[in-house]
Amino acid sequence: MSALPILVLYYSQQGSTRQLAVHIARGIDSVAGCEAVLRTVPKVSTVCEATADSIPADGAPYATLAELQNCAGLALGSPTRFGNMAAPMKYFLDGTSGLWLSGSLIGKPACVFTSTSSQHGGQESTLLSMMTPLLHHGMLICGIPFSEAALSQTHSGGTPYGASHVAGHDGQVALSEHEQQLAWAQGKRLAEMALKLA
Repeated sequence: MSALPILVLYYSQQGSTRQLAVHIARGIDSVAGCEAVLRTVPKVSTVCEATADSIPADGAPYATLAELQNCAGLALGSPTRFGNMAAPMKYFLDGTSGLWLSGSLIGKPACVFTSTSSQHGGQESTLLSMMTPLLHHGMLICGIPFSEAALSQTHSGGTPYGASHVAGHDGQVALSEHEQQLAWAQGKRLAEMALKLA
């Protein structure tokens, strides 16, 4: 049997959300029978005629709707924009109505993750806003249980709603040990759930 593809789909402007995605992918890859597929989405331009290159200059390739449709599970990540997901991720999700009509994502496990510049920059509201379209798709949301010790010990990011990171105002603060542990644990939990549901 080939490995179950678990899509780690993120948008990252300064790299913090991408760092979380990498640790989530490592957690997924730690589960035999699952394989993380890292993907991103292009920026949204204010210029109507602007188009993004079909391949990003660096980082993960852009996601396709087919990859989303064929995944066995989804980890969705975005930096916080005023307590909500960033416009590029919302724009991508707004284009998934065909998958909603066909019911392609019903019953698949999903989790969410985010990064903010400050401790109280809207991590939990962003994670909740990202869950809403996934629930409309019929996906099963996996959070992080308090059995993960780092969830009670963290003084930076990390919530029961999903992995998170406090990146600082310049976006240059590295992930703390607890943030890394929680992202890894979330990826592992998502993969284990995908295997159970497969």
